[in-house]
Amino acid sequence: MRESSDEAAFAAMRRRLVDGLSDRGHVTKPAVLEALKAVRRHLFVPERNRADAYIDRPQDIGEGQTISAPHMVGIMAEKLDLRPGQKVLEIGGGSGYHAAVVAHLVGPTGHVYSMERIASLAERARKSLEEAGYSGRVTMVVGDGTLGLTKHAPYDRIFVAAASPGIPPPLFEQLQEGGKMLVPVGDVQLGQELVMVEKIGGEPVTTEHGGCVFVPLIGEHGFRR
Repeated sequence: MRESSDEAAFAAMRRRLVDGLSDRGHVTKPAVLEALKAVRRHLFVPERNRADAYIDRPQDIGEGQTISAPHMVGIMAEKLDLRPGQKVLEIGGGSGYHAAVVAHLVGPTGHVYSMERIASLAERARKSLEEAGYSGRVTMVVGDGTLGLTKHAPYDRIFVAAASPGIPPPLFEQLQEGGKMLVPVGDVQLGQELVMVEKIGGEPVTTEHGGCVFVPLIGEHGFRR
């Protein structure tokens, strides 16, 4: 009985959060709003912080990493123009929450490959994705995300949930012609710009989509430790 009442309370908090994102104009696409209402964010944060799961802010998930604020997850999902059946690569899997939202949008005919360099976080994300009902739609991979995942390339969409000093060349190479990639590019201390990269005629076409703040992308084509 307690579990069902807790789920009802979380669902109500989730609805209020998403309605607020819509009211403030952070997220406008109905499909993205529906995905944010569907994915149970409280399953992806440490149990001690579950009461704050539906506050619109990043939260610590251990190992110096964070789960992104819901508004940023929604903004990125909206700008990527995610559609059913797409194959997506996520760099910086963290808690697994962002991947779950994307998996909801690409549906059962699509798939998300999520790379996380910290094995303990990847394992925890796998368990959270299973509990949330998305384990069959998301594959967690431990490794250097700046190198991408050639095994399943090319990808319709790629997004990086960490601050990068530039666009990692391997990721652009693994992007499908006509595909889109989002990367927070800039300085770790001073903040970043959310950069969209589209592959058109084999060449990158970039646009900027506002400031953001992420933890650093560590790897061969990212920041050094």
